[in-house]
Amino acid sequence: MAGIPHDHYEPKTGVEKWLHERLPVVSILYDTLMIPTPKNLNWMWIWGIVLAFCLALQLATGIVLAMHYTPHTSMAFDSVEHIMRDVNGGWALRYLHANGASLFFFAVYLHIFRSLYYGSYKAPREVTWIVGMLIYLVMMATGFLGYVLPWGQMSFWGATVITGFFGAIPGIGETIQTWLLGGPAVDNATLNRFFSLHYLLPFVLAGLVIVHIWAFHTTGNNNPSGVEVRRGSKAGAEKDTLPFWPYFVVKDLFALGVVLTIFFAITYFMPNYLGHPDNYTEANPLVTPAHIVPEWYYLPFYAILRAFTSDVWAVQLVNLVTGGIVDAKFFGVIAMFASIIVMVFVPWLDTSTVRSGKYRPSFKWWFWLLAVDFVVLTWCGSQPAEGMVPVISLIGASYWFGYFLVVLPLLGVFEKPLPVPATIEEDFDAHYPPKDASASAAE
Repeated sequence: MAGIPHDHYEPKTGVEKWLHERLPVVSILYDTLMIPTPKNLNWMWIWGIVLAFCLALQLATGIVLAMHYTPHTSMAFDSVEHIMRDVNGGWALRYLHANGASLFFFAVYLHIFRSLYYGSYKAPREVTWIVGMLIYLVMMATGFLGYVLPWGQMSFWGATVITGFFGAIPGIGETIQTWLLGGPAVDNATLNRFFSLHYLLPFVLAGLVIVHIWAFHTTGNNNPSGVEVRRGSKAGAEKDTLPFWPYFVVKDLFALGVVLTIFFAITYFMPNYLGHPDNYTEANPLVTPAHIVPEWYYLPFYAILRAFTSDVWAVQLVNLVTGGIVDAKFFGVIAMFASIIVMVFVPWLDTSTVRSGKYRPSFKWWFWLLAVDFVVLTWCGSQPAEGMVPVISLIGASYWFGYFLVVLPLLGVFEKPLPVPATIEEDFDAHYPPKDASASAAE
């Protein structure tokens, strides 16, 4: 952790010195494990190790599955059935990979919302946040490409609908859509392209994760108090921090064990709970499913896409101003991508000088409303666009943009935050009083 005084690796034996001069790999591992970590981290900081596990799981299972998968429209569906029935442990690999994607997104959403609550995007961690959002975008692309590969009904029609979004772009949309599909419609060229990209992107993801870890090791971990580690002296830093090993490694491993217990229970006892039954029917371009829905982790943004219909006044106004260039479909596509991109600019949209939401009374209400809004949008995305669903989706989409573009900038001006502790040590002692202090109070 740059700038925080701590003991660095010193090679002792001749072999260690020889290796250290040529490739300081032991030094890197030592500094990573012994990195000073704020000692007041709570249980919301365990999602990093869960995400690391998910990435390793997806890479390992994905490589083996690729050995038995056939990316051809006439054989893809049967090759997945072959994996499930004939490959030793194939059913387990397939279900671990499919449910591993769900765990990956579940953990990343909690990771993102924790960062939003505790202000982990604020200076000097803006680059860490931006790299994290790039990771999320690559995850979304990888997950979508993978969902197409089983070549079931929902795979085929999901690919048709999603790639159709690009066709809504005026002027160049059809060209981009044809380039993505490899032809005029979803077919064999599409499946080959998607398989290649689905295999490649996880390694891009791994590279971004390394940059992400490097970034927060450079600036240091944020913590629930939002107060920085004292950097002036080694004594002050030691009072604010603990070595990552063994304290936080053991804590993270325990939390990972609890999460994996639930994950393996779902994988082995209800592996298709988060899937869609239509995907167990082979793709048929002549039969359209009654209700096309993406995987659950895309549903909030799918709801935002569908919220902006031609009846919405904002869509009508933009359509009129642009001379019909931006119709309802294109407006929905813009809104969907904008709902993700707006999070990239949070470090500059949040004008408050206080980092942690713990000390921002008004912010807490707006933040938890955002969390509820996210859940409501997820539900809306899973429902047919009829009845009150479009209205609820529009309200949810409006609040999503309102939170980032209006609420956060104004809160920094009008909110009166609570007193912030001077040091991490002070915050830690407030929750876990030293034993001698407890004894004195008892006397």
